[in-house]
Amino acid sequence: MKGYSERLAEVQEYYFSKKLKEVQQLRNAGRPIINMGIGSPDLPPDPSVTSALIDTAALPNSHGYQSYQGTPELRKAMTDFYSRNYGVKLDPQSEMLPLMGSKEGIMHISMAFLDEGDEVLVPNPGYPTYTSVTRLLKARPVYFDLLEQGDWEPDWEALESLDLSRVKLMWVNYPHMPTGAKGSIALFSKLLNFARRNDILLIHDNPYSFILNEEPLSLLALPGAMDHVLELNSLSKTFNIPGWRVGMLAGREDYLQAVLRVKSNMDSGMFLGIQAGAVAALGLDNSWISSMNAIYARRKALVLEMTKQLQLEVSEGAVGLFVWAKVPASVQALELVDRLLYEKDIFISPGMIFGSRGNDHVRFSLCVDELLIKEALGRLFK
Repeated sequence: MKGYSERLAEVQEYYFSKKLKEVQQLRNAGRPIINMGIGSPDLPPDPSVTSALIDTAALPNSHGYQSYQGTPELRKAMTDFYSRNYGVKLDPQSEMLPLMGSKEGIMHISMAFLDEGDEVLVPNPGYPTYTSVTRLLKARPVYFDLLEQGDWEPDWEALESLDLSRVKLMWVNYPHMPTGAKGSIALFSKLLNFARRNDILLIHDNPYSFILNEEPLSLLALPGAMDHVLELNSLSKTFNIPGWRVGMLAGREDYLQAVLRVKSNMDSGMFLGIQAGAVAALGLDNSWISSMNAIYARRKALVLEMTKQLQLEVSEGAVGLFVWAKVPASVQALELVDRLLYEKDIFISPGMIFGSRGNDHVRFSLCVDELLIKEALGRLFK
């Protein structure tokens, strides 16, 4: 064995992969850990979704390799979903690409557009995978700050002052993870104009637009966006099927064809039963989303009470699956995370894993049963 790839030196094991091993060790030792750190929906999908999967899996001809581009029915269900919810009309044959999870899409997009030495604009705070994928490909992340006092929009003055000559891609994500900032058409217009002026491909990662958010938006709804924007989306959060790994990439045909050239060399298509279940999920009406949000709203009210007891500062207008909370100046966020874990058996995420702008924040997940959140709240008084 002559050694590992040099690219492994560019990344560390994903924080949650490592930390969850520790949490599991504590559980194995008998500790009743309440995990409020991970954004994996704990609620089941609609019964029609699992029925579609089971019925399709029972057919004798459902188990072969599938198209790299998904079934025509799945692509049409995805474009109908975009039309119905975002007012974006897309051609299911050429402007929609199903993915085996949107996280896969981050890698495939990056492989399609980046060469060693290229630069990528990455939000701070932001999803850590944007950085790790960029580094794995020997490209360079260039961080742009999101300003808390500006509702977590970019620091435009600092952004415009950067040398952008080697920047090919820019990652954005609204509703934003981890902060829950909603974004707006005005912000999207600024982002699109910035990308157009600087010849940058803007990638909008949009999996949270329906969680506790009454105004779902797509960047592709803006005039001219198709020439400068790709948009990732996911069924994981909205339809409670994170383990199924169903995502989508919407955008211009030639951009999608470039991504498909990568994808077709890396997988062999999505299992037909999962595609059938995804079609059923995408066909659900808004009563499904409303019913999920009613549950998340009750959970969020309890988490906000937890943040109040811990004297943390939150933006109650934020949306999405998380509560992003600022610690007092007298408290270190990592110390608070460890104190809750080791003294109260509650695991939350430290904000520093999302970038330096998160160093004084922590994140609570709403993917926790209401009774467990009440139990966690009660532990704070013990």
